[in-house]
Amino acid sequence: MQVTPARVESERAWVRDRATVVVALINRLRSNLGDAFDTDVDPVTGDQYRNAVTRVFADGDRAVNVAALVGLLRELDVEGDYPGFVVDELLGRELAATIAGEQPRATLAEATFHYADIQTHGSDEDNAGLDDLDAALAAGFQTRLPGWDWTATESPFGVDPE
Repeated sequence: MQVTPARVESERAWVRDRATVVVALINRLRSNLGDAFDTDVDPVTGDQYRNAVTRVFADGDRAVNVAALVGLLRELDVEGDYPGFVVDELLGRELAATIAGEQPRATLAEATFHYADIQTHGSDEDNAGLDDLDAALAAGFQTRLPGWDWTATESPFGVDPE
């Protein structure tokens, strides 16, 4: 795989154009997770998602890594799929974390990826990595975007500098 600025731009366009699929998955995840944790979580709009994609790809260091992971997952296929199970999980988890940002969101996105992946299934004609790609995009962007009460305020654990 050759990753160039043009390839990064192309992958950004693909991720932005995937909004319908990813936003629907994000909102289903948020609803299910909200129920599981007994909290209300705001849904995400297509515009919020596309704006977040723009911000992720505006950070060149993050953009090249996201583009490479997206490209690998889009192209990944393993005969019989099961032998490739670990590699698409590894790539998906890493993509979700890279999109989400720094800790603790990166770890939260990785955990959310596994939850999303269980609920995401492609067609028999899709490459093996495509459903993991959708799950990773949903997990990463849902973690990055506002809507969770715990992200709306400063952490009470910060210590004032001396």
